[in-house]
Amino acid sequence: MELPVIDLSPYLALSGQLTPDLAALCSDLSRSLTETGALLVKDPRCSVEDNDRFIDMMERYFQSPEEFKRRQERPHLHYQVGVTPEKVEVPRSLVDEEMQEKLKAMPKEYQPHTPNGPDLKWRYFWRIGPRPSNTRFQELNSEPVIPEGFPEWKETMDSWGYKMIAAIDVVAEMAAIGFGLPKDAFTSLMKHGPHLLAPTGSDLQKYGQEGTVFAGYHYDLNFLTIHGRSRFPGLNIWLRNGQKVEVKVPVGCLLIQTGKQIEWLTAGHCVAGMHEVVATKRTLDAIKLAQEQNRSLWRVSSTLFAHIASDAVLKPLGHFAESPLASNYPPMCAGEYVEQELAVINLKGKE
Repeated sequence: MELPVIDLSPYLALSGQLTPDLAALCSDLSRSLTETGALLVKDPRCSVEDNDRFIDMMERYFQSPEEFKRRQERPHLHYQVGVTPEKVEVPRSLVDEEMQEKLKAMPKEYQPHTPNGPDLKWRYFWRIGPRPSNTRFQELNSEPVIPEGFPEWKETMDSWGYKMIAAIDVVAEMAAIGFGLPKDAFTSLMKHGPHLLAPTGSDLQKYGQEGTVFAGYHYDLNFLTIHGRSRFPGLNIWLRNGQKVEVKVPVGCLLIQTGKQIEWLTAGHCVAGMHEVVATKRTLDAIKLAQEQNRSLWRVSSTLFAHIASDAVLKPLGHFAESPLASNYPPMCAGEYVEQELAVINLKGKE
């Protein structure tokens, strides 16, 4: 199964003026998010060179000695800025009993890999976009952490992060149109959201055995997640029908995945997509090629989590409020919801 690729250029060219062709493109986009929880997009503003420059810098960072990286660790801020070392974040599937029951009921070939403990990935959180001038959720909106020895850090992170947020904004507008909501239904709630550029680093030299789980089966707690192409495959996603698909992101494309906040706003019409990152046969082939070419063996994902603003209220929007499932999604501050989720996956830190 190949995910559809949607080119955002026509929408950008018409600045969102709705022609019949554009309306059809918006409904294709919203249908893909609903049926598969994922989508590939092309955005002319996000170039392959931009993604490469970002990944080059993050490979250098993740290759640094552990004691250097740990200087950027901020557990007292729920790890919401700076680095999260490997073996800290606990995959949801390891602690959620209801989820474990569902997994056992899946056909064998669609079951996710079972992690033996916390995730083996490192991650860096870098806030993108302006912070709210006043918020109840201060630690979700903290100041950034810049590692010494990387003079290009801020410019590289911001440049790639803002481009990916710009792509998400267009997808959010097109999805709103496709769902029969006002064009700004989602984007107005995303203003001043705690958007996080969140590259992960997995050490394939240390953990390059087939079946190694870098990120256990989970959903994302944010609104939409966007990824640039990684140099090593390994991402599996689950479609709404339960089918497991290994994702292949074509050169020049970005991958979008649905998170829990869009599920909330659409009363479950769109469901948060489940996924995992595992060393597969294709990962091992890519490791072999990287060794031959003397390239870095860190698998970097160029991931950005786009969020609804912490103080905005999550609740089913427009006609979704009439859905029979709407009562499963009671009104709640987005920041409160995020804190509940972080506690479950061991990122809330100790008071």
